Amino acid sequence: MKRVLVDLEFFFKASVPMVFEYVSSPEGLTRWFCDEVIVKDEIFEFYWNGSNEKAKVIDYDDDYRISFHWEEAEEQKEYLEFKVYKSPITNETILNIKEFCDSDEVSDISELWASQVAELRKLLGG
Repeated sequence: MKRVLVDLEFFFKASVPMVFEYVSSPEGLTRWFCDEVIVKDEIFEFYWNGSNEKAKVIDYDDDYRISFHWEEAEEQKEYLEFKVYKSPITNETILNIKEFCDSDEVSDISELWASQVAELRKLLGG
């Protein structure tokens, strides 16, 4: 199955640093993304309902972007990226999520991220 990049944007009323804290820190990620995160060196170990996955931080810009490479990813070029920035037009905060998946899973992945981000939006107040 061909792997494709899914590129999603979600809008928030919260500040860029506040949203970035929730997508880049173990404490923030456990509030909306997974059950637990353990960080050792640059490896984040994510836990969900008894299963876990490890990801290495491959890119990081303070208060802006964090990118992970899943250890079990099929391709070296695949990554998960959270990028947070301010829209120059609407002044809203935008969370951009990029992730790779099989070409027949794009709709499912998009729905999953929409559901996860809805939880994040509840925490941030909109």
